[in-house]
Amino acid sequence: MALYVDDPIHKLGRMIMAHMTADTLEELHRAADALGLPRQWYQGPPRTAFAHYDLCKANQARARRELGAVIVRPRIIAQKARALGCATSSERQLPGEGA
Repeated sequence: MALYVDDPIHKLGRMIMAHMTADTLEELHRAADALGLPRQWYQGPPRTAFAHYDLCKANQARARRELGAVIVRPRIIAQKARALGCATSSERQLPGEGA
């Protein structure tokens, strides 16, 4: 299982944001809890196509440093988040990911 973040390049007002997703919803929410993110910040189906949290630069750095998040390209975040959002179980593992 892994936690993924992209580079903070997405503008939200005056802030620059990154995205965070994981191999399972449980892991994604656990990481958000560890970073102190409110659960209502979760973005996923049916409201959005991608299961993820938006992170400010500081929280993206914390996710990498404290939680071992792997930095990937935005395209990879979208692929993993989209697959996670389509999962029928919070424990579903993505194809090609090791246990």
